[in-house]
Amino acid sequence: MSQDLLYGVHPVLEALRSKERGFEAICLQRGRRGRDVDEILRLAKASHVSVAFEPREALDRMAGTTRHQGAVGLVVAKPYAHLDDLIEAANRLESPLLLILDGIEDPHNLGAILRTAEAVGVVGVIIPERRAVGLTAAVAKASAGAIEHVPVARVVNLSQAIKRLKESRFWVYALDVKGPQGVWDVDFRGPVALVVGGEGQGIRPLVAEHCDGRVRLPMQGRGTSLNASVATAIVLYEVLRQRAGARSFTHAGPE
Repeated sequence: MSQDLLYGVHPVLEALRSKERGFEAICLQRGRRGRDVDEILRLAKASHVSVAFEPREALDRMAGTTRHQGAVGLVVAKPYAHLDDLIEAANRLESPLLLILDGIEDPHNLGAILRTAEAVGVVGVIIPERRAVGLTAAVAKASAGAIEHVPVARVVNLSQAIKRLKESRFWVYALDVKGPQGVWDVDFRGPVALVVGGEGQGIRPLVAEHCDGRVRLPMQGRGTSLNASVATAIVLYEVLRQRAGARSFTHAGPE
């Protein structure tokens, strides 16, 4: 079984809380104290995980970065979910929300997206196997531990995954700066999957073709687009707003 590193207080803490990752060991910076460190020590003891206090320089070498906040964990690599399991879990809900990411390559963007996805109750995230960042230590750090609570499925073909979601009663919308519908004008209250493109080329045309509709964020400044994680957060919170009953709609699904 492959191993991975987690670095940062929150990623290590959330992995311990989730109890879904096997820890080989945890290294804390010598002299590091605080409520979070006390909680790491308590949970590690309860799970029989060894903890060592090391100089900061040793943690820098282990993590390959100085941005570890004094905590590094040696863990079993984060497993990917199966698409079938995501669909099965989604179908148990009245209004499930899934997120499809087409080519996110920046680990900080993926981590930030996972953090927002967990906050709004996304059932799962789907990413492609190629030309996209996976569940790395940098992603875990940027997600502030959300990676432990949001299932991520990695698939060979996003278009085929979208087809399967549509067969399972999902409306699939692509976030596109040239989309004919504004994000405020679409009813997101039913089973929905949102597709977000990568930092450079956005959503690939073949993937966009399989979506039910394309929606855009209103842009009134000189810029033509937003950072992928920022755009995703805006749309996800619009979905959450609608589902809280803040606005009524006269139509369902794409026009």
